[in-house]
Amino acid sequence: MATVCLRFFVREGDRHAGQLTRDWLFEQARQIGVPGGTAFRAAAGFGRHGMIEDSFFELAGALPESVEFALDETLARQLIAVVGAAGLALVYVTHAVDVGITGN
Repeated sequence: MATVCLRFFVREGDRHAGQLTRDWLFEQARQIGVPGGTAFRAAAGFGRHGMIEDSFFELAGALPESVEFALDETLARQLIAVVGAAGLALVYVTHAVDVGITGN
């Protein structure tokens, strides 16, 4: 079974179904059996809406976050389908990864 990293890009304050989008993603992943995930807040980013970076005067909730899962390809496709069916149009990437635990 091939393991992939599935990464969704969201804005830190965005909400879906009454929750932060990242929390909604975590809940959907948990429900389909994904063993875990992590969210990372960016210090800066740019895209179709221009450049944004963390600063003292930055408004809360404006920076990008990546929400990542290491999972098998089947679960990744399933989670992508769940997100699309919920009406979210999130950018995502996948790439193959090796997963292990140090010291074993």
